[in-house]
Amino acid sequence: MILFTPQRQAPDGRTLVDQAADAIEQAIQDRILRPGMALPSIRQFAHDHRLSTFTVMAAYNRLVACGRLQARPGIDYRVARREAARPSAPAWQMPQVGPAWLLSDVFADHSVSIKAGCGWLPPDWHNEAGLQHALRQLARVPVGQMASYGHPLGYQPLREHIADHLGGYGLESAAGQILLTHGATQALDIVIRTALRTGDHVAVETPCYANLLRLLALNGIVAHGVPRTPEGLDENALEALARAHPLRAVFVSSALHNPTGASFTMAGAFRLLQLAERHDLLVVEDDVSRELLQEPAPLLTALASTRRVVYISGFAKSVMPSLRVGYLLCDAGLLQRCAQTKMSLGLTSAEIMERAAYRVLRDGRQGAYLRSVRERLGQAHDQVCQMMREADFEIAVEPGAGLFLWARPRQTPAGPQGAVGLAARALQAGIWLAPGAYFYPDQRDEGWFRFNVAYSANPALWAFFRKAAAAGA
Repeated sequence: MILFTPQRQAPDGRTLVDQAADAIEQAIQDRILRPGMALPSIRQFAHDHRLSTFTVMAAYNRLVACGRLQARPGIDYRVARREAARPSAPAWQMPQVGPAWLLSDVFADHSVSIKAGCGWLPPDWHNEAGLQHALRQLARVPVGQMASYGHPLGYQPLREHIADHLGGYGLESAAGQILLTHGATQALDIVIRTALRTGDHVAVETPCYANLLRLLALNGIVAHGVPRTPEGLDENALEALARAHPLRAVFVSSALHNPTGASFTMAGAFRLLQLAERHDLLVVEDDVSRELLQEPAPLLTALASTRRVVYISGFAKSVMPSLRVGYLLCDAGLLQRCAQTKMSLGLTSAEIMERAAYRVLRDGRQGAYLRSVRERLGQAHDQVCQMMREADFEIAVEPGAGLFLWARPRQTPAGPQGAVGLAARALQAGIWLAPGAYFYPDQRDEGWFRFNVAYSANPALWAFFRKAAAAGA
């Protein structure tokens, strides 16, 4: 029972709501009201203490808001049960640089200030106005239109938009040839799981996209490296591999390659496609960065056909990574099997994210946004390349566009860990580096690093490298 005498004009200025809430709080502290016990109904409490029901309701709701009471609408109010004391969070520990760090921990750790090795645009570079407008539009869509799992191939209007957009690059396709996925990385996984089998041999660029190497290993695929050149792939090395091993496929990035930033030339593209035809290789074209190009680059799928090439792309670089919307384009037979693989792995992709991506892409701001990003990245390339030259770095390619540069100090880091060891020391100084070893199938360390130009113009980064060189690191 809660005993108190309300005062209409309390000397301390407390209102009737204050007094009622304080009386209940005191009863809880005195263990008169115990966890889980029901309070009198609002009407009963008001009658017992000659208060209005509005006053009692306000007092009860105040205690609900601060976690002292739990409300069950239409039933009763009860004293909240206190949660068991939670163990304190473990102290932050410096992560260990390694493949697992590059593939997962780097995304979770926001404590490091200079993210020179990351793979995304800075948050304040994104099309904020377009994204907010798209989300406001999406909020007005009736829930009933988005309540189901959606189509196995993905949101139809977005697939139609993609087909129209690719037509501008000379790639004729239809919405029915496009499968939307949870990001371009899932598209790669689906193709690997569908088109290949455990023990199959494939060719990959060296260096290549680090996540691709992990996906191949998880599926039991044997990856052979082929050197990446400024024009494309080293066709002599690929030819030798095709003669020595039963290759099934070759994975390439045609535009603004991750990690070197290089793009195929037309001659390099034709030579690769001719070799793939001779040896009956499936070509998997990873093309997530094309929208960041300053100058055109050949699109392999448009030069050949979906009979020979599987096209993969997404919107992490051109819209926003957190949307997690990617897609693949291939011939009808393989697409049907890929759709079945997608459904087996996790059913449909998130239509609400696909709708958001569609609205951003259709918004009139997106074109101007991409032009602005390309200009900013071009300026960043000029600035970072100059900083690299001043720090005595070797730059593999100077693409002038996209996110990445592939470079290394001319004074190769000493010691058995090489660039990996230097990256570990950089992390202690608040700098993320992406050592080149993680972009090779054999993880060889030749001193290279992948740099994201949008994060690499910080003078503290190059001061670290100069200090390491002076110390003979």
